[in-house]
Amino acid sequence: MGMTTRHESDVSETEIIDRPVVEQRVERVERVREPGPAPAGQVNVSPNPYAPVWTVTRVITLLFTVLEVLLLIRFAMKVLGANPQQPLVAGLYGMTEPLVRPFQGIWPQANTPVVFDLPALLAIVFLFLIAALVVALVRAIAGNRTAA
Repeated sequence: MGMTTRHESDVSETEIIDRPVVEQRVERVERVREPGPAPAGQVNVSPNPYAPVWTVTRVITLLFTVLEVLLLIRFAMKVLGANPQQPLVAGLYGMTEPLVRPFQGIWPQANTPVVFDLPALLAIVFLFLIAALVVALVRAIAGNRTAA
């Protein structure tokens, strides 16, 4: 008298089909020919005539950048109030003093606890301009010689 529910089992049939898998392969072969020894009289010592110019300008730029970074560290030490009697700070001040000396006395310095080293900033700008001028002169002189 009760109702009986009968569920049919869920049966699904899977059909397996064997199909050959076709792969398409594309192979690319490159042939690279190694250059042999150059015949006598056709050897280029410097294929780029501007290579020495770039080397010189890089050295000049590196030298001036090192000086500018030292002056920037000096500026930061002065602003942060580093102890001038400490050997590292004293050495840095002594090393950068000749670069800063021409710019001292342009503007009066106030006697405050925080020293704003304006001569060091002026020296950085001056060295940057001098470096740019030297690099431009080297390129101009060497450029005229290599173009001839």
